Amino acid sequence: MALLLEEIIRSVETFLKLKNSTQTTPYVDPNLDPVLLVPGIAGSILNAVDHESGKEERVWVRIFGADHEFRTKMWSRFDPSTGKTITLDANTSIVVPQDRAGLLAIDVLDPDMMVGRESVFYFHEMIVEMLGWGFEEGKTLFGFGFDFRQSNRLQEIMDLFAEKLESVYKASGEKKINVISHSMGGLLVKCFMSLHTDIFEKYVQNWIAIAAPFRGAPGYITSTLLNGMSFVNGWEQNFFVSKWSMHQLLIECPSIYELMCCPYFKWELPPVLELWREKESNDGAGTSGVVLESYRSLESLEVFTKSLSDNKADYNGESIDLPFNWEIMEWANETKRVLHSAKLPPKVKFYNIYGTNLETPHSVCYGNEKMPVKDLTNLRYFQPTYICVDGDGTVPVESAMADGLEAVARVGVPGEHRGILNDHRVFRMLKQWLNVGEPDPFYNPINDYVILPTSLEMEEHHENGLEVASVKESWDFTSDDNNDNGTAASTVSSISVSRPGDDQNPRAEARATLTVHSQNDGRQHVELNAVSVSVDA
Repeated sequence: MALLLEEIIRSVETFLKLKNSTQTTPYVDPNLDPVLLVPGIAGSILNAVDHESGKEERVWVRIFGADHEFRTKMWSRFDPSTGKTITLDANTSIVVPQDRAGLLAIDVLDPDMMVGRESVFYFHEMIVEMLGWGFEEGKTLFGFGFDFRQSNRLQEIMDLFAEKLESVYKASGEKKINVISHSMGGLLVKCFMSLHTDIFEKYVQNWIAIAAPFRGAPGYITSTLLNGMSFVNGWEQNFFVSKWSMHQLLIECPSIYELMCCPYFKWELPPVLELWREKESNDGAGTSGVVLESYRSLESLEVFTKSLSDNKADYNGESIDLPFNWEIMEWANETKRVLHSAKLPPKVKFYNIYGTNLETPHSVCYGNEKMPVKDLTNLRYFQPTYICVDGDGTVPVESAMADGLEAVARVGVPGEHRGILNDHRVFRMLKQWLNVGEPDPFYNPINDYVILPTSLEMEEHHENGLEVASVKESWDFTSDDNNDNGTAASTVSSISVSRPGDDQNPRAEARATLTVHSQNDGRQHVELNAVSVSVDA
């Protein structure tokens, strides 16, 4: 029976999307304060610029021909004298496109992709949502993409962020900025706040961090350093950058080392790296046994060093050594000190949204009793198993909550690491904190959390041999249709759906009333009240 109600809801949503797609003049609220979106690792389009021809070509993200172009243009080496990762191709520079006030680089990461396009969405859904609230690209909505290979405190990145804050401030009529960061973008923002507190306080009024790994992503990064990582799942992997090609890039990226477990944080349960190892006994008989070794974060660095001691990459026929990089490790340790010393300026409000309810890698184990690890240099060929804790699938709750700042609110949202950027509960919180529209009556700042009832309310009960279900749903959108008299107006429509009964399902019928409340500013509020009735099984 609920399927009939769902069918009505989906048909209304389809109608509203079609109606919205025909609108030519978007709703713009000139009173909104500007928002700057900052993505996390791998969350920015990166283009390679040829120094001779000046040709600019996207190398991240791209699906077709991705692996070859990625290795040729993106592979790099760390320069300890500057703290910068330099592309191996001396004739190429990596840049971030600045189109659409910086939003192009963080919207859809492969704009050419048609089938499965949602797999390369980054801030896309949030951008669309915010445009519907009245934000305007280049006036009140901006993006800051960056070369995610680099350190979160690299001076070049810090300078670019300072320039971005100033340009957003001027473009919006000198209004103070709301910064919304996701994932590693939160570390970049916190580094900037620590190193350039005066600039941050001058231009920023609110900072909202979403899914930030403030104390690292221990399980995820451990397996990344030893095995690589995949950013795309499913059939797209066949066309995308290989897991090992990604590994050979990240082994020289300071940003990855800065995401390692923070060893000085008082974890409830310290993350460990476990190895099932084959050990010879001391009985002199030459027998061997299998033991489980456990290493805490600082101890595990020895394992990284040994396992990657023979790691090499073939670049244009040349073999390049890519061991665990201790110079990057030292740089990353200094970054952690910068993050630890960060203080929130008195005039800036901070909010923290983190993901929950998903099994999230915390500790990593390689090998087992039947197949122990004999040679650490072969660790890359072992499939890791994870000891998981609560989190968003990438960042543990414990890490995301430990921002070390005086937060106005810390809110856990059930959802996946990137998926919460498209969560309706997150959108409701953002509207409240950005002062968009009317105040949310369900927001409770005193108790430091948000009550978020779903907008879809369904009730079911049995009555006189019948099963009765009712549902209420609402939507808000903008329209070019204006009332001639300049006042608000309402229209009411009816919808009915029926299903004949058979041997498997009883006869059912659903009826709905759709009310559209049109405002004189172009906004429309749509309410659906539906009831379905079927013979009680």
